[in-house]
Amino acid sequence: MDLYTASKEGPFIIAGPCVIESREIVLETAEALAEIAGGLGLPLIFKSSFDKANRTSVTSYRGPGMEEGLRILEEVRNRTGLPVITDIHVPDQAAIVGKVVDVLQIPAFLCRQTDLLVAAAGTGRIINIKKGQFLAPWDMRNAVRKVRDSGNDRVWLTERGSTYGYNNLVVDFRSIPEMAKFDVPVVFDATHSVQLPGGLGTASGGQRQYVPVLAGAAVAAGANGVFMEVHPDPDKALCDGPNSLALRDVEKVLRRLKALWEISDAG
Repeated sequence: MDLYTASKEGPFIIAGPCVIESREIVLETAEALAEIAGGLGLPLIFKSSFDKANRTSVTSYRGPGMEEGLRILEEVRNRTGLPVITDIHVPDQAAIVGKVVDVLQIPAFLCRQTDLLVAAAGTGRIINIKKGQFLAPWDMRNAVRKVRDSGNDRVWLTERGSTYGYNNLVVDFRSIPEMAKFDVPVVFDATHSVQLPGGLGTASGGQRQYVPVLAGAAVAAGANGVFMEVHPDPDKALCDGPNSLALRDVEKVLRRLKALWEISDAG
């Protein structure tokens, strides 16, 4: 069964460091996640970005760049057997990145960028479109159509919270069944949903203590997958540390999510 078919039929996890900080951190995290998810029988896609183009400050760490980042992601894929996912930001990246990864991710701020969506669709890879913080869930129908009308039916949609006043996000869990109406697997981004955008002045803050709570609520609401940023030491992470889950806490959270999925299936 291919990855997209499996994602429609059963639960899955997307996890990894927000950005590629080093080969060592990425491989340490990927190998640990592969062992944890394999032990629980949960399919896992490894995620990390070679470039974070929308950091709060121009001086913030963005990543190693596309060439080095793709080399590291390819090593993860070969060493662990995990599928991999990463962000693209401009149309010219799609074909190059699509040769290495299993899933192309469209950042939330770029979910309306037609040229980017069309280029991503042309790779034939799964396209994970993150819902913009500024959009209603039903408006994501248009993003899905852009990919499908470009000849690619392999689409995921990800809920990652909506802007609520200044430096805050809230999650409307109705968005999960709303976006599922488009006949796509729906993912819940549990760590970006607890982000406090720009909340630290030159960086975003976060409330990682709420990650397990919101992830469980999303599973109960019907999410096919859960996305979470994971780092061996979030307090030292170079990107999104305040809302990242510590690697040591992942197994406990995944065990709970698996139990909730099993209860949902039984119902």
